[in-house]
This record gives sequence, structure tokens and C-alpha cells, in this order.
Amino acid sequence: MHRRFAPSAVILGLVLAGASPGARAADAPAPAGARVVVPVFHRLVAFTLPAGFNVSFERTSGNIYVREHVPAGETKDDWTRMLSLSGVQGLSYNADATLEAYLRALGRGFQVHCPDTYVALDLGPQSLVKEPSFATVVSCGRVSAGGKAHSESSVMLGIKGPDDFYVLQWTEQGRDSSHPLALDGKYWSARLAQLAPVRLCPIVPGEGPPYTSCADK
Repeated sequence: MHRRFAPSAVILGLVLAGASPGARAADAPAPAGARVVVPVFHRLVAFTLPAGFNVSFERTSGNIYVREHVPAGETKDDWTRMLSLSGVQGLSYNADATLEAYLRALGRGFQVHCPDTYVALDLGPQSLVKEPSFATVVSCGRVSAGGKAHSESSVMLGIKGPDDFYVLQWTEQGRDSSHPLALDGKYWSARLAQLAPVRLCPIVPGEGPPYTSCADK
């Protein structure tokens, strides 16, 4: 396993700089195909969490929310795969903000760590969510963390809610390469499909976990 790097670290670096401590401990692994419903600012966000992933990190800081999951036995600092959910409160109110531009900004933050081996691939809008969406893949052929070189690639699904922007992200680490990796759109689309169906639901006053008003949809 390798030390934590981007893109999840990029998101945290961009939006949690100076945040006060508030990460929570890992939960028990979810059963196969467990539906997860998380309140994120103005909406409940529901998706399918593949078997064996734990919550390793969760924090809200100002208008930013981040939640990360890693396989059982791995940690937020030492992992091979990571599933993350992030949200930016109120970004949908900005008429100039687009999902494509937001994901490209995250990609640029990733690119600075591997300018010679960076590559990106746009997958476009996705049918697994009803709201406006856009997906892109970003990849570093070689990055170094903890004294070890590895590759890191991530598919990011951006969703525009009525109030907020959300990003679901599947990241994998692998063998390092001195050249940009060849990105397979079908492979990364299949990773996103494992998270389906993805739903945004209204928050029902007084309702708590497991948020059945959204989980059953």
C-alpha cells in the first residue's frame, strides 16, 4: 500500500486548509452493495458503497464537506483504493460556475504533482444521476509519497444540485510509469456504475439515519 496523495489530498488541500480538527474514526465495513445516505448541506446524497469499504475520514469546514472510504485494513494515510464524496455549499448559485470548470480546477491541482505524466479524459454527462452531471478521469503516471513511487488515477463525477455542487470520486493507486497512462473510458465508467444509483433527495425535517425517505428511492 502507498501513502495518501491526490486527488483526495488535492481536494482537501484546496478546501480544508486551516480547518479545525474534526475527522471521525472509521466505521465498520459496509455489507455488499450497501446503500449509503449522507446529509450534505441542502440535500441527502445517496449512493451504493461496494463491500469492504470503511469510512476513514469525514469533515465539514465552512462551506466544504468531505467524506472518504478505504478498504478494510487500510487507512486514510495508507491505502490502495479510495471512494470519496465532497460537497461545496452554495456553488450552484454562481451562474458562472460549471461542473466542467470545477472538475478541471481539481485536475489542475492534481497535475502539479506529475506535470510529465499527467493525462485526463472527459467522460461527459452521466445517466446514473438525474441531476446535471459531468465526469472526468485524471491520472498521474508517477508520483512519490512516503519514499515510494506509484501511479494514481481517479474518476470524478460532478453533480449540480439546486443549491450545491457534489463530487463522487473513485481513486486507485498502481505501478508507477515514466509515461502518462492509457486511460480506458469503459473501465472508469464501470467504476462509477458500481456506485449507482446516485440520488439527491430533500432533507426531511426531524429525520435521522438511515434516512429511509431517500434510501428506498
